[in-house]
Amino acid sequence: MLKVDSINVYYGGIHALKGVSLEVREGEIVTLIGANGAGKSTTLRTISGLIKPKNGQIEFEGKNITGVPAHHIVSLGISQVPEGRRVFANMSVLENLELGAYLRQDAKGVEADMAQVFERFPRLAERKSQLAGTLSGGEQQMLAMGRALMSRPRLLLLDEPSMGLAPLLVKEIFAIIKDINAGGTTILLVEQNANMALSIADTAYVLETGRITLSGTAKELSQSEAIRKAYLGG
Repeated sequence: MLKVDSINVYYGGIHALKGVSLEVREGEIVTLIGANGAGKSTTLRTISGLIKPKNGQIEFEGKNITGVPAHHIVSLGISQVPEGRRVFANMSVLENLELGAYLRQDAKGVEADMAQVFERFPRLAERKSQLAGTLSGGEQQMLAMGRALMSRPRLLLLDEPSMGLAPLLVKEIFAIIKDINAGGTTILLVEQNANMALSIADTAYVLETGRITLSGTAKELSQSEAIRKAYLGG
C-alpha cells in the first residue's frame, strides 16, 4: 500500500533521514520505533507531505506522491494524527471533528462517520460542545484520532499516541488503535513505548539517527536481545 524508497531529508545542514526505506501492506499495523530524535516524526511528516525529501520516492497505492502537497495527500486517503495532538483549542470538539472532514462532499457519509466516532469515543460525544483546549490529554488524543478518521483514511499515520498519558489511558488508546485497524484501516504507528507498539503491530522497523537499522515481524523484534536491551527495559 505504501512504499518509502531511499528518502533523504535535511533540516538546513542537518541530515535527518538517511536513505530510509519501508513498506506498509494493506490491513497491517506497522510500527516505527526508536529513541527521541531518531527521525520517526520526520518520516511521518515526509509521507504526509509536510516535509519535502531531497531525494528518494514515496508511493501510495502505486502512485508516486513524493512532494505532493499535504492537502492532496489527505484527499488520496492518508491522514495523520500529529505528535502532541494539535487540536484546535478555541474550537469545540464538534468543530474539530467537522474540520477533519473538510475535503468531503458526501454529507450523509460524514454524518455516519461522526456517529461512528462518537460511538468509538463516548467521552467526545459527552463533550461535543466543549472547547477542545479544556479537554484532558487523553481526551485530546481521542479527539485528534477522531478528527483524522473523519477524512475516512485508508492509511492512518499515528505519531506518539501514548505520549504523556497515564498507563491506563495508554491501554485504552492502544485497544482503540487495534479496533480501528480491525475495521479495515491500515496503520503506520510511531511510538516511543516500544513494548506497547510491538504488542499490537504486524511488522516493525527500528530507526536510529535517521537510518533504519533493523526490520522484521513485531514478534521477531520483541524477542531480539538488542531490541530488548535498547528499548524494552532489559
